[in-house]
Amino acid sequence: MLTVETEIAAGDWPAADWAVLAEAAVRAALAAAPYAPIADGAVNVEVGIRLSDDGEVQALNRQYRGKDKPTNVLSFPLVPPDLIDSLGNTDDGEVLLGDIVLAFETCRAEAAEKAWPLAAYLQHLIVHGLLHLLGFDHEQGDAAAAHMEALETAACAALGLADPYAESAA
Repeated sequence: MLTVETEIAAGDWPAADWAVLAEAAVRAALAAAPYAPIADGAVNVEVGIRLSDDGEVQALNRQYRGKDKPTNVLSFPLVPPDLIDSLGNTDDGEVLLGDIVLAFETCRAEAAEKAWPLAAYLQHLIVHGLLHLLGFDHEQGDAAAAHMEALETAACAALGLADPYAESAA
């Protein structure tokens, strides 16, 4: 079973059903990865989505990554990647996969720059963040980046979104 907890913590996020959009993005990323069975297994796998603002994300980025600037999305995995395949074997019944935090001002500016609706861009970033929770990392060389981008593109296609890496993705 999958639980996606979505919270608006800060920022001027417009009215939308962010919880539904977030869960769809998480499920699409799991399916593309492919970890779809996690979403429907006996163990409750939880993902936290925090919609925040540049101030909070900058503080988190500084504290955890040593980068004193806001960014669009941060991921905080709580399960080591080598244990993800065995999530169904836990006797705990519940596993917190991790948290994803998004910065409103940066997301809004980037979405406008790319001519994407904010909701669609947010879904892409949740897919990106979820892949990080699963252990994928685009900063580990060209092959790893290409693999992660392919997974993102597949998940975005499943959501009806444009290819986020195409020249004119809109």
